[in-house]
Amino acid sequence: MIIKEIELNNFRIYNGKNVINLTPDGDRNIVIVSGNNGFGKTTFLMSLVWCLYGQKMGDVDDMYKKEINSHGGYGKYIGTSLNKTAEENGQSEFSVAVTFTDVDIPDITCTEITVKRSYNALTQADDELQIFIDGRLNDLFSGTKEEKTKEEEMFVRDYILPIEIAKFFFFDAEKIVSFAQINTAEQRRELSKAYSQVLGIQKYDDLKNELERIQDDYRKQSANLDDQKEFNQIIADLKNDENLILNNQEEIGREDDLKGVKEHELSEISGRLVREGDLMSEDEYQKLLGERDSLVEQRDKISEGLKDLYKYIPLGLSGNLVSDLLKQVEEEKLYKQTSVQLEGVESKTVALLDELDTEKSRFSLENEVQIPIQIRNFYEATIKELIIKHFSNVDNADRFDNFTVLHDFSDIQVGELNTLVSKIKGTKDEFEKLQSQYEKCKGQIFSIEKRIREAEKNKESDYVSRLRDEQQRLNEEKDKIVGRIAILQRECEVANDRIIANKKRKEILSKKIQVGEDNKAVDNEAGRLINKLQKFLLVFKEEKKKALEESLTKKLQSYLHKKNLVSRVVVDINSKGDDVDINLYSSNGKKIDKGELSMGEKQMFASALLSALVDETDIKFPVFIDSPMQKYDVQHTRNILTLFYPQVSKQVILFPLLEKELTEVEYGYIKSIVSKSYLIKNTEKGSSFESVEPDSLFETYKKYNHAN
Repeated sequence: MIIKEIELNNFRIYNGKNVINLTPDGDRNIVIVSGNNGFGKTTFLMSLVWCLYGQKMGDVDDMYKKEINSHGGYGKYIGTSLNKTAEENGQSEFSVAVTFTDVDIPDITCTEITVKRSYNALTQADDELQIFIDGRLNDLFSGTKEEKTKEEEMFVRDYILPIEIAKFFFFDAEKIVSFAQINTAEQRRELSKAYSQVLGIQKYDDLKNELERIQDDYRKQSANLDDQKEFNQIIADLKNDENLILNNQEEIGREDDLKGVKEHELSEISGRLVREGDLMSEDEYQKLLGERDSLVEQRDKISEGLKDLYKYIPLGLSGNLVSDLLKQVEEEKLYKQTSVQLEGVESKTVALLDELDTEKSRFSLENEVQIPIQIRNFYEATIKELIIKHFSNVDNADRFDNFTVLHDFSDIQVGELNTLVSKIKGTKDEFEKLQSQYEKCKGQIFSIEKRIREAEKNKESDYVSRLRDEQQRLNEEKDKIVGRIAILQRECEVANDRIIANKKRKEILSKKIQVGEDNKAVDNEAGRLINKLQKFLLVFKEEKKKALEESLTKKLQSYLHKKNLVSRVVVDINSKGDDVDINLYSSNGKKIDKGELSMGEKQMFASALLSALVDETDIKFPVFIDSPMQKYDVQHTRNILTLFYPQVSKQVILFPLLEKELTEVEYGYIKSIVSKSYLIKNTEKGSSFESVEPDSLFETYKKYNHAN
């Protein structure tokens, strides 16, 4: 898939119709779009995300969510996105259109597809999404306007780019480090969704689920009335819970938007209170507010990490009991091994003594010799002891004379217990570290909020009093919203647990039902395919896991200038596949704390992860990178320019700040593979694109800056 061109019409800083061609030229896969700060580089990337995802753009990156919240919600954000010059000239509509080529859409033959999203600031109706196939407005969707819009939104997410993985293709290079800091359960679940989508696992899971649904339908037809009634009830319960989760997620989205509105209103009131109190400047207040928000975000992330560890606390507190349990279980394992060995030695000893007794009897008869019973007993007992001593691997067997087996764990259970104990031991240090960070954050937040409250103590005027009353009311409303979101999230968790239990019930009931002769062939074929898919998925997931580990290891060793920093990468996936964690190990086998990597190393890790995922996926999508060279030292810069950008995609669009994020020397590393370059020009009316020959990019940029 290639993005041929993007058209911005009166969108934010871009005045009028601005069309930019981004088609690469063979191996020349890089396109440069540059401009000074404030000219619209980030807005350009934001326009692409808005065009594809509209109101859901906040799900792609927290950067967009914060931008929306800072305006007081999506409605206000989009309502203020009309270019100011266009608004002064009486225009009210703005739009962004993205044209794709080489798009593979099932059952549709086309040369190009254009996705266009527009909004009218005058009518303030919902933004309108249109899809054009080879220049003609599509007629694939039918129904009411609302139904068609929903289908078009789904079309973009299903066939252009799923929203879960858009963050891997549209990102700010400085903020991509978030990939290296995934440590909470929610973040790992999000990574898992993207992982399944990117690597193509999800489509096989969906196919297996559809086959199971078909098989259930046939088996339900063959069931007796009681089983059929139970089957229908289980399916109804599953459907209800799935709908509940879907509805709750939509409601959480709306509540989250409303929370953003309240936070925006609270921010405005706090600003007014500070100005009325005349205790600090607006800049000081905004800086203080930013520090508090950053600390709150940090505290919440730490809190999520602590929640993951809480389940181990009871086991940690009962450490002696767990230790005693492990010791007892290990003793039992040794006891069972000893018993098995002793039984083997005992049987062989008896056989040997029997043969010896036979030989002894024959010898006595032939030589008329009688061996006294005491001597015979002495030699038999001594021979038995010596056999056990010299031919058995059992040491101190007598210590098990009065031993009692209490638990009788299997080898698998013993292994799981050892893993749990190791986790508990590692958890203690991790918990203490997170707890210390959490307390430090709380203290800093308290200190900053105290300063803010002190700035708002002016009670001399009725106006200030009314502002405080409004502030209190908004805080109470925000707290209620947070409470409602928590309830909805809990309902989703409970419903998900019920879904797992009901699927198990359905599976057991389905196996019990004897399929009628009419449907037996279909049922057998469905069962065969499901079984084949399950086996295939196990192998496929393991292959993808190993391939990702190997690819990521090679890329990290290639990108990082500390060649021995990472020796091995392990991708940990839980049995349900909804929790993915990526761990790095040094040459001495120790796990690397990704939080202790430098900012440049974190960016290299995130870049290597992106590149490795792209290598293992069938998705061929352009990569857009804002601020591409932030936080890199000289060696990392060379590596990322020569190893990452030329290979990560057939189409790479970079938004560097020339002479700061990308110097002329650094540009020399990639100039031969730059197909197009543009400078964003800015005037009083707004910004626009100017095409520049790649070979003269810096020369033109310097002339342009000198003229300004």
